[in-house]
Amino acid sequence: MGAVYLFLYAPIVVLVVFSFNDSQFTAQWEGATLRWYGSLLGNRDWFRTGWNSLVIAGVSTALATTLGTMAAMALERTRFRAKHMAVMTLYLPIVVPDLIMGIALAVFYSAVARAAWSGLGLRLSLGKATVIFAHVAFNISFVAVVVRARFRGIPEFLEEAALDLGATRWQAFWRVQFPLLAPGILSGALLAFTNSIDDFVVTYFTAGPGATTLSLKIFSTLRFGVTPEVNAISALLLANSTLLVLLSMALGQRHATAERTVPGV
Repeated sequence: MGAVYLFLYAPIVVLVVFSFNDSQFTAQWEGATLRWYGSLLGNRDWFRTGWNSLVIAGVSTALATTLGTMAAMALERTRFRAKHMAVMTLYLPIVVPDLIMGIALAVFYSAVARAAWSGLGLRLSLGKATVIFAHVAFNISFVAVVVRARFRGIPEFLEEAALDLGATRWQAFWRVQFPLLAPGILSGALLAFTNSIDDFVVTYFTAGPGATTLSLKIFSTLRFGVTPEVNAISALLLANSTLLVLLSMALGQRHATAERTVPGV
């Protein structure tokens, strides 16, 4: 097991270490420095692509979290004939390869752009909007999985008690269910944000002019060789993803501990 972990994480450790290398060549070590991180702050191209990534990840996370939470509520609190099929369809983006999803979305966008009814005022061009919709499409499933798992830990009698006491459906959700669901919703949002900001394959097939993200910028830069700036931005992305995942796990663990101390919940 130690050998497996070494095989998986040794390259990542080397990347982070060489992001502090004073040499312009990644094959030799010439001392520690922070100048490559400073160079990133003064590089407009990296700043613009970073801003694009944050905008796309932020908007897609908000939409996916809202829709994913609604989907989880519908699957857990309602009963209908096609429920099993709906669950399978909702979770399909999790198991479908990113390559297939990226190609499918690109074909779909192309078909919509060429459709006759697009002349009625719909103009769909590759850009930030198409990337956002693509990220929402696969992030809904991840949010729904997390929120649905949280729903299963909330007894239905809490909502029923609120309704018996005169609350409306909306009041019962907002004042009773939502505070209990909040850790799960936040965990799903953090997972969606991490998936969005790190995604490359789907973004590659759906991005257009003005929608270059950090992952696409890194890919285009690597074709000319690995530079210390690429190591630095990769280390920052790694730190961001690790922090968000740890925060999500901490929230889930904290709420699980709190639940064990509350009788009847």
